[in-house]
Amino acid sequence: MAKLPRHVVNIEEVDAIADLRGAHWGGYYKPLTPALDQYRSKDRGPLGVSHNRVPPGRSFCPFHSHALEDEVFYVLSGRGVFRYGDTIREVGPGDCISCPAGTGVAHQLANPFDEDFVYLGIGGNHYHEVCVYPDSGKVNVCSLRRVGYLDKVDYYHGEADRPRIFALAPKRNGGAARSKSSSRPKAVKAVKAVKAAKVSKVAKVAKIEKVKKARKARSG
Repeated sequence: MAKLPRHVVNIEEVDAIADLRGAHWGGYYKPLTPALDQYRSKDRGPLGVSHNRVPPGRSFCPFHSHALEDEVFYVLSGRGVFRYGDTIREVGPGDCISCPAGTGVAHQLANPFDEDFVYLGIGGNHYHEVCVYPDSGKVNVCSLRRVGYLDKVDYYHGEADRPRIFALAPKRNGGAARSKSSSRPKAVKAVKAVKAAKVSKVAKVAKIEKVKKARKARSG
């Protein structure tokens, strides 16, 4: 069989990637939309689809909500539980699950049963996405590639009494106590110097002419 082009992927030809953390987190997934990955940028978050297999006793992701990316899950086989906000229910083959972004309502899938739980995960890959994890209080800022905790503080908390920009700014000659004349722009000073030079030259020429006339009068 001829190799399929990059924009057509057969699930049987994609190697599963293991992402297992401890005894109860993670599973196996197959990315099915590699042709879209190259279009991810700060201005665009292309759609992505993955085939996910969660073994018994595991959950692929912590309880979380999305600011920008809608997510859809379609169950292929096995059974799982779907947690959405304060509710939880069993899901199985043929169930399609919608999780709209920007609602502040978190969601999570898990497999408490005895067979693998297999489903498709469909969602965006937004550069500026922010995810919140209510169970732990973590925040994931995708553009910074950082997962961590935010503490509520005053807007100016941690800032110096004197803004650092003043220490970085170029020093001004004479400091704040300089006189008005010394604080004039260099361009103004240069213009005055040129004018003074012209006046001096005119006065010098006039003086020479005056001397010449005096000598001429004496010789006459």
